[in-house]
Amino acid sequence: MSEAHETPREGQSMKVIIFGSTGMVGQGALRECLQDPEVTEVVAVVRAATGQVHPKLRELVHADFTDFSGVELDGDACFWCLGVSSNGMSEADYTRITHDYTLAAAKVMARPTMTFVFVSGTGAQGNAMWARVKRRTEEALQAMPFRAVYVFRPGMIQPLHGIRSRTRLYNVLYPILYPVMLLVRLVSPKFVTTTERVGQAMLRVCREGFPKQVLENPDINAAAGR
Repeated sequence: MSEAHETPREGQSMKVIIFGSTGMVGQGALRECLQDPEVTEVVAVVRAATGQVHPKLRELVHADFTDFSGVELDGDACFWCLGVSSNGMSEADYTRITHDYTLAAAKVMARPTMTFVFVSGTGAQGNAMWARVKRRTEEALQAMPFRAVYVFRPGMIQPLHGIRSRTRLYNVLYPILYPVMLLVRLVSPKFVTTTERVGQAMLRVCREGFPKQVLENPDINAAAGR
């Protein structure tokens, strides 16, 4: 199992692979990577080209996320931000996207020089269907021979810099929840994070390590230095 305390790598250049770069968390991670001077290349693995252009960015179009054999996925870190809502999904379908896709890619990347960051969700320790699938995926990743595996379990996330969720329900509810989010930030700021902080925290744990393998909002904010 990977250890949470790793040798610091601050000051070294990084190549980052991102899955789910078009989702809300993935957009935030991609933005922070592209802005970070120590990140020299970002490979966004996508099923269809987005047309986004940046000197650091290379999109790798791959249609079958159940099979990455023969695909070169080499880098210093992988940020797995790919995910879907479990609403209306069968356990088999949710497992295929959440568990099977993740492990199919992780198997070809697992090496002692790479750090893997898996975006899970707050409540993944529970007994709901989605939580069981997420937790099973977390445990499988932690058993792989990566340099380190960190599980991010964010709860309330404020999207910044024009980022929007691809989940329609979230976009509908966000204007309603925004005043609640502001109140929570005022009363207990550590329990709300942002897309910016999540991306910054991902980069920082890869460089410097973190005393926990599983990070929730207060830990994510601490890792981001906020």
